[in-house]
Amino acid sequence: MSLFSHTIKMLEQGLDYAALREKVIANNIANADTPNYKAKDVQFKAELVRAMHSLEAKRTNPKHLPFSHSMNEKFVVATKGNLVYNHNGNDVDIDREMSNLAENQIYYNALIERLSGNLTTLKTVIRGGK
Repeated sequence: MSLFSHTIKMLEQGLDYAALREKVIANNIANADTPNYKAKDVQFKAELVRAMHSLEAKRTNPKHLPFSHSMNEKFVVATKGNLVYNHNGNDVDIDREMSNLAENQIYYNALIERLSGNLTTLKTVIRGGK
């Protein structure tokens, strides 16, 4: 029996994703004037696959696709492949990066609020409903 629910583990993975994405976006912003720098982002698909494979999934029919439990890879940081915006070969769009940063902060804060709610519920249960 686990003390924490599967939800808390998934929230933790989401927070790891958001923290890495914030670092990558900050790195893009910091290199906005660096010649030939190519903007990077965290691949969501890799995180989704990792999250799906971390579930205790079982095939209920032999015709279903099998689940692989050997997926232990970390998040994938890849070059975005944007068009070149600057004359120096740099493709960082500062407006897009600032928008991504704001979006990621909202996502991170939402996960923190949800995690806080789960821990508050656990605390209430431990105290016996008081």
